[in-house]
Amino acid sequence: MKIKILSVCTIIILLSAVPIYAEEWKEHKGRHFVIYYQSAPIDFVEEVEKTAEQYYEEITRDLGFTRYKGWTWDERAQIYIYDDSQSYVEEGRQAQWSHGSAQTKTKVIRTFPTAHGFFDSTLPHELGHIIFREFVGFKAEIPLWFEEGIAMYQEKAKRFGAHNAVIDARNNGYFIPLKELSITQLTRNTDQKIVTLFYAESASVVYYMINELGKYRFVQFCRKLSEGGPFEWALKSVYVRFKNYDDLNKAWLRYLDK
Repeated sequence: MKIKILSVCTIIILLSAVPIYAEEWKEHKGRHFVIYYQSAPIDFVEEVEKTAEQYYEEITRDLGFTRYKGWTWDERAQIYIYDDSQSYVEEGRQAQWSHGSAQTKTKVIRTFPTAHGFFDSTLPHELGHIIFREFVGFKAEIPLWFEEGIAMYQEKAKRFGAHNAVIDARNNGYFIPLKELSITQLTRNTDQKIVTLFYAESASVVYYMINELGKYRFVQFCRKLSEGGPFEWALKSVYVRFKNYDDLNKAWLRYLDK
């Protein structure tokens, strides 16, 4: 199953380059975040700020990353809250199946109040993208599934459900091996079943790498990725028994079979 289409990262960069005029948005400033909103009630906006601040520390700690630079003053992340799904998709030019997007270089998040699991899923997911890239930089050659797996790992409720979805895909013959997953990309036109499986597999294998192979080694792997070499080169440098995607794929599936 090969899907030769633009990556989500490309989509985020291209589609997020839409001009945003300050006069169209109300502004709420916090310590590490500036929240822009349209008609959302102020108590909701304040709750977004409070929850984002909690995740700011929690995600870094959970991944084992060290923060070298704080998000203060001009370095604060920006969260744009559209009024609803329609305005998010149309004005933000996002995919219909999307509930949030992150522009990692500029630390910009876009979403809407009724996004699925706004506080438990969407917000930590998009912050996960930014914090991961803050740690590894932008020269790293990273497959989309790994970035999404890092972000999905922040959605605690989905960490375990992802395993069941992968097992079901294997039992029913539509599982995507890691080597193939690594060239699978997503666009606004991608079939929802492929999108769902892509995220489930990404979450499952990253959970395996962090919780079964160890957080310390995972952090070393991310440090190696930050040097800019190919993903499989970093993999075999840190996880010595894994020479390529196939080796990681086999070990991951053995773990799921337990």
